[in-house]
Amino acid sequence: MSETNAPAAEVPIETARVRVGVIGLGKMGLSHLAMIKAHPWVSVDAVVDSTGYILDVLGKYTGLTTFTSVDDMLAAVELDAVIIATPTKFHAPMVKSVLERGLHIFCEKPLSLSAADSDELAALAERRGVVTQVGYHNRFVGAFREVKRLLDLGAIGRVTHIQAEAYGPVVLKSRGSTWRSNRNEGGGCLYDYAAHPVDLLTWYAGEPIGVGGTVLGSVFSEHTEDEVFSTLFFDAGVSAQLSVNWSDESYRKMTTQITITGTAGRIHADRQECQVYLRDTAPEIDGYETGWNVKYTTELTDEVWYYLRGEEYSAQLDHFVTRVVEGAVLGTNSFTSAAATDHVLELLTIDAAAGPSTRAATAAPAPVAKKKGLLPWRRA
Repeated sequence: MSETNAPAAEVPIETARVRVGVIGLGKMGLSHLAMIKAHPWVSVDAVVDSTGYILDVLGKYTGLTTFTSVDDMLAAVELDAVIIATPTKFHAPMVKSVLERGLHIFCEKPLSLSAADSDELAALAERRGVVTQVGYHNRFVGAFREVKRLLDLGAIGRVTHIQAEAYGPVVLKSRGSTWRSNRNEGGGCLYDYAAHPVDLLTWYAGEPIGVGGTVLGSVFSEHTEDEVFSTLFFDAGVSAQLSVNWSDESYRKMTTQITITGTAGRIHADRQECQVYLRDTAPEIDGYETGWNVKYTTELTDEVWYYLRGEEYSAQLDHFVTRVVEGAVLGTNSFTSAAATDHVLELLTIDAAAGPSTRAATAAPAPVAKKKGLLPWRRA
């Protein structure tokens, strides 16, 4: 199936009633609930959350059937698909329970906190033959999709280097502990923020063969990282730099951007636009010419039935529903592609823990460096 988000009108409406359950009603869960409940092909038949007052309000004002247990919902309600939007530490066991019942799954990112668990879930989903999708919404942003199309067309020749960045004002002071400030629960800049540009890197360049020089730095947080920097190495000599900081007050909201350099040009993209420079050696691409070209998100984005947070959020859910209706197991952001991203996140964690691989010969041992107020270039 093409990764293009197929419009709902292409499938007969009488064949398209998808019964959905939503698990987790935090910020993303409530957003997904609002969008999927408005989808013309979907009926939301149940919701699950551990917070009683949220369920009371939803039950009173929407009439939704509510549960505090996933197993209770699965036993009591006949469903076609489930949306999981809980903290990441709960994903693996919940996803496994849903897969064992043969239901289709949309799960928030990342898929799990363990690359091995993600591989196991992807393999189980394949055996069950169900539709799976993970919420890496940037693959549905018009500008980033245009980057993928141009790369597939060879627009900038042989790619040599990629710069993947994300910045935003998430953690700007020391604060109390929540799941987002605890890496063991799926929080921290790496899993909650850097996962997005890492996923774009795996989409554009495949899975890296290695990483190096990874830094997971704390700015304000005590129990997790606020910044992520690393070099990634891919086949055919392609390299990438990852630069992510969620403690950057100079940005009003999260900003993700990609810059790709090739032998025949250069591409820079963010959510707003796709800027393309083509040398005279570049192949002919319809709608592009030698020199600078700019395509704006307004001309690259399809309309959606319901707007909340951005068209890409509705588009990814529509893609999921369309695949369920069509029985299309293959599609954008499957568990298999999400597992590839989880492999990279795990590599970055391991590399950061190892510390510098090349050290200055004159560097002082760590205890001495600490006393002098210097950077500990050498571990004790």
